[in-house]
Amino acid sequence: MLAVIKTGGKQYLVKKGDKVKIEKLEGEVGGKIIFGEVLFLGSDKSVKVGAPFVAGAKVEGKILAQGKGKKVWGIKHKAKKRYKIKFGHRQLFSEIEIVKI
Repeated sequence: MLAVIKTGGKQYLVKKGDKVKIEKLEGEVGGKIIFGEVLFLGSDKSVKVGAPFVAGAKVEGKILAQGKGKKVWGIKHKAKKRYKIKFGHRQLFSEIEIVKI
């Protein structure tokens, strides 16, 4: 069974047993999390498309890790003003294993 869930402003195509890295969610490692915003459910026999969400559908996951991604560098620059700033950013993420759809 496949599902499309919405979290952190993005959509993810998941199935049971998948491990996905998503925007950071509150919770402890080993804790349970439930995604209620399910946009699509599909299997070999049936397909359900929400408008915008599938009623009564939920996807359960387990938090495997909380961490930071790789550093991304950026530069701010203003022409002819002798202004240049280099900055870095590390995005927080949660690694989730899909347990049940």
